[in-house]
Amino acid sequence: MTEAVGTDAADAEATPVTEPELLNEPRDGVPPVVESSDALAETIAAFDAGTGPVAVDAERASGYRYSQRAYLVQIRRAGAGTALIDPIACPDLGMLGAAIMDAEWVLHAATQDLPCLSEIGLRPLRLFDTELAGRLAGLERVGLGAMAESILGYRLEKGHSAADWSTRPLPEPWLRYAALDVELLIDLRDALEAELDKQGKLAWAHEEFAALTAIRTPPQRPDPWRRTSGIHRLRSRRQLAAARALWEARNEIARARDLAPGRVLPDSAIVDAVLTAPESEEALVRMPVFRGRATRRYARTWYTALAAAAALPEDGLPQAGPPGEGPPAPHRWAERDPAAAARLAVARGVIRTLSAELNIPAENLIPPDAVRRLAWSPPREPTEETVAAQLAESRARAWQIGLLAGRLAEGLASEPPVPNDSAEEPVVG
Repeated sequence: MTEAVGTDAADAEATPVTEPELLNEPRDGVPPVVESSDALAETIAAFDAGTGPVAVDAERASGYRYSQRAYLVQIRRAGAGTALIDPIACPDLGMLGAAIMDAEWVLHAATQDLPCLSEIGLRPLRLFDTELAGRLAGLERVGLGAMAESILGYRLEKGHSAADWSTRPLPEPWLRYAALDVELLIDLRDALEAELDKQGKLAWAHEEFAALTAIRTPPQRPDPWRRTSGIHRLRSRRQLAAARALWEARNEIARARDLAPGRVLPDSAIVDAVLTAPESEEALVRMPVFRGRATRRYARTWYTALAAAAALPEDGLPQAGPPGEGPPAPHRWAERDPAAAARLAVARGVIRTLSAELNIPAENLIPPDAVRRLAWSPPREPTEETVAAQLAESRARAWQIGLLAGRLAEGLASEPPVPNDSAEEPVVG
């Protein structure tokens, strides 16, 4: 059994609890924002001459702006210090990316920042994700602040994480917060690397990090309108068509105005309008959420979208469930294919057991979609080799396959078939 991070109860009693030190100022002070070509050239030269890993972070304006572009980039490296770069004033950071290309980049929750960094020319060849490392190490809390406190003994102020970073000029307290976000990243990286090495998990982490650097374009979700909060309250395909029409109308307005869609029209308003089905534009604007001046401004657009959805022919209505080539939602398996549901239960049991043994969250131990696909459509002969091949097709990593293929094959081979009286083949969708 792999050793988990942390101390046992006896150690906790013997070790005095010390209050974490509040870190509210970068050790070199808050640097001026880089917002000119001359300042950027100086920064590039400094980081090119620096040594060791490069801590990288980016601030977006999620919840305020439609785009997920970076509005501030923070980097730190030994010998160069910290730089705060305005990517609006300096939109092409390709030369900076080239200067630090050979270094390992250290990010926290890299999947959140890699797309916006790539847009401005910053693409790592090697990286270390401290959040993912914390998960593999078995930490219960993997936020940057929580790990800085539990591992390094520093408490970070996190008051501006949800700020509107498109604001110009950026307030000095925000810049201080941004600089502190990269202040401890390399120290945290070193501590986590040592812990992963101690637990025998460092090679696994390197595989995960390599997979992150291979991602160039995030996959597009089919039918993004189906993610509207509260859409489960809609029962008919006609209602889904109305929600889709309102979502698409809102999306066009949000894109044109570069506003977060929820600031144009809340999801709750979309669902309420569909359920109420107002018979006129006047009736629509009498609804509480549509009475505000900003929302009433587009009353004609909202009502036109609802009317267009109401006039759609049957073959123009969306399907009740989302399209897809994979298995259906697991909660429907017991009805559609009881044998597959039984296989999924066995596979999940295998994963839960190994997850507890290794102190790794199940979702990091194996991609959930890979497990669903294996249980829904397993190899005819479930052996370690055939299961490994199918997991590889689902983009499981080599370390995950090595740990699980044999156990899953054994579980699937020993699971007796569940009688299914239905003569129809289950539909994959």
